[in-house]
Amino acid sequence: MSDTLIGLLPLYGAYIIALIVGLSAMAITLPASVLVATAGGFAAAGDLSLWQVGLGAFLGFCIGDQCAYFLARSKGPWIIRKLKSSESRAKLIGRAEVFLTRNGVVAVLLSRTVLSPLGPYVTYISGALGLGWLKFTSAAMIGAAIWSSAYSYLGYVFAGNISQISSALGNALGFVAAAGLLVASGYWLFRKPASQKARDTSDAVAPERDKAV
Repeated sequence: MSDTLIGLLPLYGAYIIALIVGLSAMAITLPASVLVATAGGFAAAGDLSLWQVGLGAFLGFCIGDQCAYFLARSKGPWIIRKLKSSESRAKLIGRAEVFLTRNGVVAVLLSRTVLSPLGPYVTYISGALGLGWLKFTSAAMIGAAIWSSAYSYLGYVFAGNISQISSALGNALGFVAAAGLLVASGYWLFRKPASQKARDTSDAVAPERDKAV
């Protein structure tokens, strides 16, 4: 399928990029990142315009995000059940749900950059759990801009070595993802509400009070 899509790039350019990235953002398995990086390589060769590649990827990402979000707002439980029918997807959805619950809007941003495999599932869960549209959209658009710029520009700079760049980028993103998760987890732990801290303190003091009695 990748070869077929790549063959369509010189003909349809930003349109095919927007379509594939948009469908990928809705959890339809397609080689969006490879396609965008390859399109960046075509731009380096003069067959496409780099800004059109980046814009097509960005718009496709945003449109796919919005479609998935509003679908989940209206049909969230049904969609989640359908996605969980696949064992591999069920694991990803479980991770995405925990990640979103703990980190909120930060999870939306990270799932479009360093944790992009979780992106579509974080979107569906955001809609299903009722995460505010403005919060979701703001974080999602920033993440989409970073993702689109990174892949298109890397393809442009390293034209002719797309497979190697995709592999290297995947390894780099894995490292950054680990760091991002560490930072996000620390942020979540230290931002516990005062009421939660008070409950924790009360739970710790209660045994001592019982001994005293």
